[in-house]
Amino acid sequence: MSIEGLHVVILSGGISHERDVSLRSGRRVADALSRAGADVTIREPDASLLGFLEETKPDVVWPLLHGSSGENGALYSLLRAGRFPYVGSRPTSARLAWNKATAKAIAKRAGLATPPSIVLENSTFRELGAEAVMRLIARGIELPAVVKPVEGGSAQGVTSVTSFEELPQALVTAFTYDDTVIIEKRIEGREVMVGVLDLDGEPLALPAVEVVANNGVYDYEARYNAGETTYYAPARLSEDEAARVSDAALLAIASIGLSDIARADFIVDEAGVVWFLEADPIPGLTETSIVPLGIEADDSELSAIYAQLAAAAAARGPLE
Repeated sequence: MSIEGLHVVILSGGISHERDVSLRSGRRVADALSRAGADVTIREPDASLLGFLEETKPDVVWPLLHGSSGENGALYSLLRAGRFPYVGSRPTSARLAWNKATAKAIAKRAGLATPPSIVLENSTFRELGAEAVMRLIARGIELPAVVKPVEGGSAQGVTSVTSFEELPQALVTAFTYDDTVIIEKRIEGREVMVGVLDLDGEPLALPAVEVVANNGVYDYEARYNAGETTYYAPARLSEDEAARVSDAALLAIASIGLSDIARADFIVDEAGVVWFLEADPIPGLTETSIVPLGIEADDSELSAIYAQLAAAAAARGPLE
């Protein structure tokens, strides 16, 4: 599909904790689309944005706002209400993915393995007593475990704990980002992530990318600072494992209802079991992000793939 002269408005930046990542994603996509011939405008979300969209009526909007401002479905709802064609999922599907506990429940119901977990609100500790709550957590979750905000991205607020003495501080860190946290058994194995694209009317699972962080934890610094992580694209999986990871990604994304471009994260343990962790409705598209690495591992050009996604969204028109 040609996007020569197509006006694409890219939304990036914002006020979330992931502002810097969003800006980097926006610049990378803008450069790729410009090389493909599109007329690209990058805009920040502010009080003038909706008026700008109503006045200019772009052919397609591509939201790359990481964090709650872009990924919880609210922005998609406004774009849909304004009948602006956009690259991305339906609002409800984005909201389901943005909530890690909900996404895990959907994936489990679809038949995917997902680590045992406990979900707690901040108020639970005040209402039931912190000591009693911590005592039951110790009974209900095996260590090591991972503590993370239920809603959040880029591994911000995420802590890996190996002893229950570390748990209180991990909870404080997670509650800094969200009022609800998930405490999840940490599965030991290879951490792999899969981008899923809607191309030519069919979802395509890109080659899985394996991440090995230098400090052992794929946190914010490991994700976005060059040299902090070793990436294997494609992942070091057997043919059978790669096929099962690909199938799991397609199932997870379809079950949650994400479309256009998304990502699913997994751990493959020593027994070859594929454990679903979470899904991302607006995956990062920076130079160290998983989806671009998967596109390149598939021997595809970023400009061509991004152009195809933008052109398809423009041709589809506003979501009904």
